Amino acid sequence: MTNIREKIIKIDAAGIYYRDLNARLRDTIADGAAKIELTNVHGQRYIGTDLNKPVLVEIFGTPGNDLGAFMNGPRIIVHGNAQDGCGNTMNEGEIIVHGRAGDTVGLSARGGKIFVRDNVGYRGGIHMKEYKSKKPVIVIGGTAQDFLGEYMAGGTIILLGMNLKEGQDHLSKYVGTGMHGGVIYVRGNIPAYHLGKEVGVAKLSEKDNAALKEHVTEFARLFGYNADDILNGNFKKLYPRWLRPYGRLYAY
Repeated sequence: MTNIREKIIKIDAAGIYYRDLNARLRDTIADGAAKIELTNVHGQRYIGTDLNKPVLVEIFGTPGNDLGAFMNGPRIIVHGNAQDGCGNTMNEGEIIVHGRAGDTVGLSARGGKIFVRDNVGYRGGIHMKEYKSKKPVIVIGGTAQDFLGEYMAGGTIILLGMNLKEGQDHLSKYVGTGMHGGVIYVRGNIPAYHLGKEVGVAKLSEKDNAALKEHVTEFARLFGYNADDILNGNFKKLYPRWLRPYGRLYAY
């Protein structure tokens, strides 16, 4: 952010309609703000949508659906929970949630990183993809609801299960249903019958361990954990067994 004037703006979002709040946010960024603090956020949608400048947006409260959708470069930090569609089709940047997030986190994400300290809802990472050097990453500190990584075509999901009790399985069923790209790393136990038929299970290679260490170290730094303690857990790799799992359905 060295090319941006060091200008910090605080906006009290209490009672502001989401369209008005987002218009004000855009105007503030266009005016050269390097950091914006939004306080008293209560469900306003589309915060940070389509922003393409390396600005820091710090949110105190609970942002509504599609936080950071289509964004290309900003860093959004949420001090609280996030609703559905967080990081929808994001291209670049970071979203850091100091709480839990709702359904479809990282929907169709094609780049950037999302870190969620606690649990996420249904269909996290659905339709994630990657292209050349762009590889989206989602790190979830807790567990996830059903259909994690559904139709996943690329990128990385890391499920840490840090809030599970000893011996407790991950909640998510139908993990990786329709998965045909990317990789999911799971810390802890996930029963085989919870996995989609397209998903294989493997031990981690040296390359996998290096990638895992990089992302977990960043997660630990963000939320105040010890990375080594997390990495000492039992990890398994979930991968797509086929590149076109449903190709025969549409072939003549």
